[in-house]
Amino acid sequence: MTRWWRTLKLSIKSLLLHPLRSALTVLGIFIGVAGVIWLLSIGEGIGRAAEEQIAGLGARNIIVRTIKPSADEVQDAGYGLTRDDYIRLLATVPTIDKAIPIREVSREFRHGTRKFEGRCVGCTPDYAEVTRLIPSQGRFLTDGDLINQSNFCVLAAETADRLFPYGDPIGQKIMVDEHFFVVVGVMQSRAPSAGIGGSVAAEDFSRDVYIPITTMETRMGDMEVVMKPGQFQRDLKELSQITIQVKDRDLVLPTVDVVRDTIARNHTLADYGVTVPLELLQQAQTTRLMFMLFLGLIAAVSLVVGGIGIMNIMLATVTERTREIGIRRALGAKRRDITQQFLAEAVVLSVVGGLLGIIGGLLCRPISILIRGRLLEWFPEQMSTLPEVVRTVEPMMVSWSIPLAFAISVIVGVTFGVYPAIRAAQLDPIEALRHE
Repeated sequence: MTRWWRTLKLSIKSLLLHPLRSALTVLGIFIGVAGVIWLLSIGEGIGRAAEEQIAGLGARNIIVRTIKPSADEVQDAGYGLTRDDYIRLLATVPTIDKAIPIREVSREFRHGTRKFEGRCVGCTPDYAEVTRLIPSQGRFLTDGDLINQSNFCVLAAETADRLFPYGDPIGQKIMVDEHFFVVVGVMQSRAPSAGIGGSVAAEDFSRDVYIPITTMETRMGDMEVVMKPGQFQRDLKELSQITIQVKDRDLVLPTVDVVRDTIARNHTLADYGVTVPLELLQQAQTTRLMFMLFLGLIAAVSLVVGGIGIMNIMLATVTERTREIGIRRALGAKRRDITQQFLAEAVVLSVVGGLLGIIGGLLCRPISILIRGRLLEWFPEQMSTLPEVVRTVEPMMVSWSIPLAFAISVIVGVTFGVYPAIRAAQLDPIEALRHE
């Protein structure tokens, strides 16, 4: 231990003789270690955000949504999901726990002189549970509202603020088309859901008004008139979506096949799509692991470059200190002693760079949040065009990335320091003493 301690002190002393050169070598390891931690943290943050968005759709859910076919395929009889599809699914698929029919239409909401464009959603009481909506005032729709076809409505947070900026909306009336609805509840704000692809588009829950779907059927009907330049287009559509909740997560994938077959028997058009959040979640998890592995490999390249820098510096050091090596050998130092000294110098460089890299890696989250905040402040228009996940995602530290990055840095230091150390130890003492 005494010999190792003496070797370590001698190595540090030798490195301090050339502080700038040693600092630049340490910098290469620092960048590599910090890069591993930063890239894995950013990859983990993006992956977790994507998984949370998919999980928000429900791991036990199956989403069947109406998709408008091409204009040539649309028939006068209408398109998309029907109430018969909903009834048929409930009657023929025994693994279904809940099935929620949903109809969405764009409408203008009015209260007094205030007007607001938003989405009118006809649904059942289970809609709030499935979409994770929580009342902030009053209540959500009930089974009684559904049975009685009541003219009750529940407002989303932004809708309530726009129509009732100063007063309490509970008990007040709003107009949807020519119909009056009494406000019985206001929902808490909820972040928009991201578009997942396939049949599920991004949803913004902030501009909604929720009414019983039975009330929508009787008051508004199924015919929707869409104004286009120079013409009116009439679309007959009964349901926008059917959200199915399966009794057990293990039954989701078998149930999907039955759902697809049941609906396909009664649809000749490609006017619906089936999305399974559980499948998307599994795919996202696999993609996240591959993404993190890819980022880790990229960062590992930086460590290898840093290791090459260590080898380069150590080889130059061997050349510079050839006479010193000859003197030490002449005074009785063995090849093992020379090897230990130069190897210790390489390890010191890699360990110092690794420790500084860990400190830099731990600063990933605050630095990234600070940079993003400044960019949002200085370039608001450009930042607004970026995807939501880029503007809001926060890096998440991967616990195993710290010991992994540090271990790799030490291994790199030892690996790239072995050859210069062996080369120094193999110098002939007499030739080394003659070196000028």
